Amino acid sequence: MKTHLGLNGFILALAAVTAMGIAGCNKMQDAPATPAAKTTVGAEIDDSIVTARVAAALLAELAARSYGFKVETRKGEVQLSGFAGTQADIDRAVEIVHALPGVKNVDNKVSLKTVDTTVGNKVDDGIVTARVKTAFFADASIKGLDIAVVTRQGEVQLSGYVDNQLQIDRAVEVARGIEGVRTVSNQMSVKK
Repeated sequence: MKTHLGLNGFILALAAVTAMGIAGCNKMQDAPATPAAKTTVGAEIDDSIVTARVAAALLAELAARSYGFKVETRKGEVQLSGFAGTQADIDRAVEIVHALPGVKNVDNKVSLKTVDTTVGNKVDDGIVTARVKTAFFADASIKGLDIAVVTRQGEVQLSGYVDNQLQIDRAVEVARGIEGVRTVSNQMSVKK
């Protein structure tokens, strides 16, 4: 289930995720089939700042309509995903993001909502999202923190930047096996 954090909440959440990533640096991992594209600490900080700027701008400009957007940034490329009510909201979001400093490109992977959501659907979708994320964290071949998961009426949308195609394939396979998942929409990209 999603909550509306506001800018301060978003910044705190970003700090918590960053701390979890730093804490997990000592974890032993199998070498990926193909080497992951490396970024510097400075680039990661820059990307975090761009992500925060994007989230704040979307909240300020689109208010409640930006509620369904997920934002991922890699080397200045911003990936927008999630669900929006109208094509006009999607177009406006892309326009807002393009105008922000530090944004080199916008990869629009936002889908249109097809029907209105009930409270029951939101609860069910929150449960499905939690199951998918839990399964990702339990699978050593998937970097769960790199993949955003959004569920709308059983349609699971996966987005973010991962190390290689094997991780994408495995994430899609795992998500399809989760109870409550009707379809999986792969919006993930391999890190460059």
